[in-house]
Amino acid sequence: MSKVISRDGTPLAYERSGEGPPLILVGGAFSTGTAEEPLAGLLVEDFDVVTYDRRGRGASGDTAPYAVAREVEDLAALIEEVGGSAFLYGMSSGGALVLRAAAAGLAAPRLAVYEPPFTVREDTVAEKAAYTRSLTTALAEGRRGDAVELFLSVVGMPREFIGQMKQAPVWRSFESLAPTLAHDDAIMGDGTVPTARLALLTQPVLVVDGGASPPLMRDAARLTAAAVPDGRARTLPGQTHDVDPRQLAPVLREFFNG
Repeated sequence: MSKVISRDGTPLAYERSGEGPPLILVGGAFSTGTAEEPLAGLLVEDFDVVTYDRRGRGASGDTAPYAVAREVEDLAALIEEVGGSAFLYGMSSGGALVLRAAAAGLAAPRLAVYEPPFTVREDTVAEKAAYTRSLTTALAEGRRGDAVELFLSVVGMPREFIGQMKQAPVWRSFESLAPTLAHDDAIMGDGTVPTARLALLTQPVLVVDGGASPPLMRDAARLTAAAVPDGRARTLPGQTHDVDPRQLAPVLREFFNG
């Protein structure tokens, strides 16, 4: 594993493999770089693929106070490390980060995102604000398990499943990553599709959703694509938010080679 230093001095751990134009994969909530390794392994024949631990995760450092701009700078450091320009792919809230980074002017000639978790319902903005307050309080009081449970509840996991997960080894991993839930929350803003920001993008942007995902998530993906001047929407039949990399990889390969 290699490391690059971001603008504020935070070390970022990353893996790099394959040959071709650089492609950086950006994970979502509760993920480290290892979460994107199955997808990376399917793309290395066409691209110089980078997976990395976002700040506060895995082997990367974290520097307080957090700001979304610092994560944009992290991506800028990685892009500079691989030659000054790179394709970007983001999963879930990682997709929202990719879109923010591109709007900030990072050198990314093409972007692809999978189901960035925006909302298309204005009446959920108050719910998002309440989640932010509850999450902030839980983390400030050191109640990491409560923060994890809150997040899982908000994304729709049934209470009985959450209870089962608490008894599984993965729960300890979730608790270790709980502070980064605040990072993802900040990246999502008020939760609505950031149409004004997306209108600034000049490069082609592919927005992918799963045909078996909830209708509101699919609606958000379509609205995201529609807000980008060169936005393109694609649905993977039978897929959910937990997308099969074997179904996603050919779509990304076609788009980034386009």
